[in-house]
Amino acid sequence: MNKTLSILGSTGSIGRQTLEVAEALGLKVEALTANSDVKRMEEQARKFRPRMVAMADETAAEDLSVRLSDTDIRVAGGAGALTEAATMAGTVVTAVVGVAGLKPTLAAIRAGKRIALANKETLVCAGELVMETAQKYRAEIVPVDSEHSAIFQCLRAVQDMSEVRRLILTCSGGPFYGKTWEEMAPMTCADALKHPNWRMGPKITVDCATLMNKGLEVIEAMRLYRLPLEKVRVVIHRQSIIHSMVEFRDGAVLAQMGAPDMRLPIQYALTYPHRTEGPAEPLDLLSCPPLSFAEPDRTAFPCLGLAEEAVRTGGTACAVLNAANEEAVGLYLRDRIGFYDIPRLVSRAMEAVPVTQNPTLQDILDADSAARRQVF
Repeated sequence: MNKTLSILGSTGSIGRQTLEVAEALGLKVEALTANSDVKRMEEQARKFRPRMVAMADETAAEDLSVRLSDTDIRVAGGAGALTEAATMAGTVVTAVVGVAGLKPTLAAIRAGKRIALANKETLVCAGELVMETAQKYRAEIVPVDSEHSAIFQCLRAVQDMSEVRRLILTCSGGPFYGKTWEEMAPMTCADALKHPNWRMGPKITVDCATLMNKGLEVIEAMRLYRLPLEKVRVVIHRQSIIHSMVEFRDGAVLAQMGAPDMRLPIQYALTYPHRTEGPAEPLDLLSCPPLSFAEPDRTAFPCLGLAEEAVRTGGTACAVLNAANEEAVGLYLRDRIGFYDIPRLVSRAMEAVPVTQNPTLQDILDADSAARRQVF
């Protein structure tokens, strides 16, 4: 187990839970980063005493520097500071939301670090580039998403990937499962944030309500495990007890089960290939509800189909999908658009922004910027 951590996005939901796990396991935190939450970052810095804290917002960094002036903790600001923080420890937890996590993750990969990957946009936007870079620098990528952690664990039984028939990603269905298009149209941001099983940040919670989160995870799975779209299936599993499954050529299916607690996959990413006691509560099978499965409704939840369309198109299409979705969800969270404006705006950007095949990092970033302009 690597004993030192850098946590990118430490003030968010995944970052805070990572700190819980780090404290329980006695791991040293070398660096923390956030966007602009100065109050929470000050609390974390005083408790965990990292060598460095970094704020993407430079004004926030200046404020934090004053607040921590009585300590020996170095405070830095701007995108370059996030990249520096990503190279300071043996394991880097990338919990930054959005495409902002791409450059720091690539920096950590080039430094040969273990990447505990919680930033799905990194693989959605630049998955082929990221995986090729990881292979070149022999960096280890261990997924933190509960679904991808489940698949990662199940695949430990695999001798050869040709044995795998398909990956089965489970999906809770979010707060609007079972509703029709007409019923969901007036749903507000407050409605979308009432996830039935998980406590997460607002952006990913809305993505769960639209099923875009599952679409992004389909793309992520394809990149992580180098599989085509037809070998990745989505099933609705309302209870969030089975986190995902692997089906093999002989018909056998392996599933990873656990309570819906993100501290479990976070801990596994930090301790892999070993397991140890931690803060997450074990699953009590005798108190579990009956487990159910269903097909997703792609008519009522068009974002899943848009993600599948983007991956079929290839090139920068997934970066366009992701960027347009980020901007649209941001508008929805500010009550400026309606629920179904999210897929409408994403679809419009996908139609308007030209696709570049075999893209460079700059091509990906340019497509990201172009897609965001289309949303406004």
